[in-house]
Order: sequence, then C-alpha cells, then structure tokens
Amino acid sequence: MEQATRNVLLGRLAEAVRSVTVAHPTRVAIDGPPAAGKTTLADELAAVLRTQARAVIRATIDDFLFPRAQRYPRGEYSAEGCYFDAHDYDALNRVLLDPLGPGGDRRFQHAVYDRTTDTASSPPIATAPDDAVLIFDGVFLMRPELIDRWDLRIFVSTALETTVDRAVIRERRVSSRADVERRWRERYIPSQQLYFAKVRPTDHVDIVVHNDEPQQPVWESRAQ
Repeated sequence: MEQATRNVLLGRLAEAVRSVTVAHPTRVAIDGPPAAGKTTLADELAAVLRTQARAVIRATIDDFLFPRAQRYPRGEYSAEGCYFDAHDYDALNRVLLDPLGPGGDRRFQHAVYDRTTDTASSPPIATAPDDAVLIFDGVFLMRPELIDRWDLRIFVSTALETTVDRAVIRERRVSSRADVERRWRERYIPSQQLYFAKVRPTDHVDIVVHNDEPQQPVWESRAQ
C-alpha cells in the first residue's frame, strides 16, 4: 500500500485506465459502500480523462434503481432488500454495459430511472466512440450479475462507521441525524456486510483506494 496526494492518486488511476487495451470502450467500475467517496472520485477521474482528450461516459447505479414501489418488498430498512431488490441489473447490462462491451454496437443509454420523479427514464440512445471510457460508480458492482462486465475494477474503501458520519453531514438538509443513522445502521451497513460475506468484492478488484482521509488516500494494487 502507498499513500498519495489526491492529484497523484488521480494521475495513477488515469494511467491505469490508459493501460487497458480492449477493442471496445473501457468500462471502469468504482465500487464501495455508500458515502465512501465513490461519486466524488468518479467525477474527478472523469475530469482528468477529459483533459487528456478521452471521450468519457459518466453513469451511476442510482440511475438503475427500481422505482420505490418495487424496491421495498422486504421493508424500507431491510438490508436484504437493499442487496437483492433495489437495482435493475438486467437493464444495466442490456442498455449500457453489454452495448459497450465485446461484440456490442456501442449504442447505449446511461439511465433507466429518474430519481427526482421516481419514474422510469428513457434518455436518447447515444453511440460511443471505440476509445470511450465509461466511469461507473455504485454499490455492489462486483456481484455475479456484473462482475464480468468491467475492464478495470476499483474499490473505494472507507471504515463503515466513517460513512455514517459523512452521510449525516451530506444529508443534513433533507434528513435528520436520527433518520440517516437508522438508514445506515439498519439497511446500508448490514447490506455491505452481506455483500462482503457473499462476494468478497476486494478479492476481485484491480485497485483499492483507501479513502478514510480523502486528501491523503492510500493506493493498493490488487492485480493478480
């Protein structure tokens, strides 16, 4: 493991993306617990790649949720429900990951769900250049439905207790501390523990970014 500044880390991640040699767009997964810093890292990496003249597609698992009426059959605070019922992996593979993969036609959609209206979404179909990069962040990205779709796998690791504190700060304008803590302690943290028990995601990634101190992250290469 090696500590780095934020800029050094981003430069190394961009280099890792450049090192991927595939005959289709490069599909990069940025996995990790809620509030670990995945979205921030994905946005920063996308910005760096764009300065290097790469065509970047930014997408997130939050745009592949089932509508609320479908995703809580086990209850709003169920960890099993979070892991098994929340995300439409069939649609994610069908409209985004498979079209950008081997043998795909590169015609993709970046979302199937609109969080602001809690309704299905169908954005215009776009065509990716051969050398495009998909930067995709989200939870549970190493699970069996998705594991073979990624060309580079990154896991953002943060102590689960730290994610609670970050979530309280992040959501203070829309949720009370009690509501956030209940969601994290009853649903999100146990769902991550279930994920680790079933899948062992960090055994399957290329890079772990230890992000407890975001300005002094620690890089760990897990390449086999």
